[in-house]
Amino acid sequence: MKIVAAMMKHETNTFSPVPTPLARFTRGSTDLPRGEIVRKAYGGTNSGIAAFLDICDAHGWETVTPVAANAWPSGPVEDEAFETIVAAIMEAIEAGCDAAMLDLHGAMVTQSLEDGEGELLRRIRAVAPDLPIAVALDMHCNLYPGIVENCTILAGYQTYPHIDTYQTAKRSGEILARALKGEVTPTMAWGNRPMLPHIMEQGTADGPNHALQERCREMEARGEALMATLFTGFPHADIVNAGLSVAVATDGDLAKAEALRDELLAIAWRERETFVYQIEPLADSLARAKATQEGPVILLDHYDNAASGGTMDTMTVLSGILDAGLEDVAAFAIHDPGAVQEMMAAGVGSDITLDLGGKIAMPSIGEAGTPLRVSGRITRLTDGRFRNKGPMGTGVLMDMGPTAVLDTGRVEIVVISKHQEPNDLNAFYSVGIDPWQKRYVMMKSRVHWRAGLGELAKHVVDCAGTGVCTSDYSQLTFNNVRRPIYPLDLINEPG
Repeated sequence: MKIVAAMMKHETNTFSPVPTPLARFTRGSTDLPRGEIVRKAYGGTNSGIAAFLDICDAHGWETVTPVAANAWPSGPVEDEAFETIVAAIMEAIEAGCDAAMLDLHGAMVTQSLEDGEGELLRRIRAVAPDLPIAVALDMHCNLYPGIVENCTILAGYQTYPHIDTYQTAKRSGEILARALKGEVTPTMAWGNRPMLPHIMEQGTADGPNHALQERCREMEARGEALMATLFTGFPHADIVNAGLSVAVATDGDLAKAEALRDELLAIAWRERETFVYQIEPLADSLARAKATQEGPVILLDHYDNAASGGTMDTMTVLSGILDAGLEDVAAFAIHDPGAVQEMMAAGVGSDITLDLGGKIAMPSIGEAGTPLRVSGRITRLTDGRFRNKGPMGTGVLMDMGPTAVLDTGRVEIVVISKHQEPNDLNAFYSVGIDPWQKRYVMMKSRVHWRAGLGELAKHVVDCAGTGVCTSDYSQLTFNNVRRPIYPLDLINEPG
């Protein structure tokens, strides 16, 4: 049996000014990973494509890996990039196969399409209408009918931080394997509710999403459903179907799938108010942090998170930290390739003054780039590469590009050339910083930092800064999302 196993992943922030050409998927390589390179890059890692490869190996099936395309979140994917990735997958499908296993995201918006994943699946169905297809999706999927109606089975992450990427693909792939053997007939029902849960309230350690994901796992464990997934959705996408949705699969029982779907949607709707994030003024947050006696204290610059499409170069929070006189701080990270080159030219041990960050304007929120004049000593220069310690993306090679550390005397600032959210201890260790020894650790992150650094925190202080990942929806102009929708509109019935 021949299986096509491929990856196409991008979470699109339609408010982000960061472009998404094909080069963002190659991460500096000359081409996308294809063929055996995919297995070498992802085999043995905590990734969806690795799970699909393991399932095929366990069954003795032949695998064809036409492409593994994954890019950090940013603005809409350029049409040329989308078509290049899709063409590679379609070529493998058209060459003939018995099934496909696709590691997707579910929130890809292109220059021309609101639903990139649905378009890929529609094209596959056009040439192979009966092909069994398993899909793995991110919890932040903005679900469209084109996805559900054109695959055999799907499954989405049940953890945020996303530490179950491998397990999610395994759930989907193993159901497909059973279907191929005639053991089950996956029957899916899906639906959504008009609500845009704030990202900062989507974590599964506590809050409303904890109980919802527990119920999804319970449905599967008890045999009530083959698959149960609640997608919290990605709200920084001005598209019709942005927001919360549910998909449930049973073995041939559509009525039961619909009932379980409705149960999850009803719970989520009842909890809509608890999905709303309450914002604290930055000055109050920093004052509270300064008064905290025990560290490390995590300072979350959550308006500018690269894993949600942020520029990662806004300086509001770092400027506030310096103005507040906080000491013994590690800051990860400022994206400023030009500043890195300046520091590389100067060399380790050199004292330097430069205009850091603020190089990218954000017209969607009416902000121009505002650099911060900073002086310090260059203490470290690296190539920016490290492998994740885990549990998120365990073993996956990360590439921050040329990287420098600038020590102001009070703050060690990591400056990078490629976007990288701090969700792993090795992000710090790779540049010679031990965050356990710091009084304060500033991170441009929202929830994923908890995967690899959650145990670090004695206290967590959310810092409302500047950026296109803002938790203040009033800063964003939604023209395309379906209305009314909560909390943009205060509605009592889902309609």
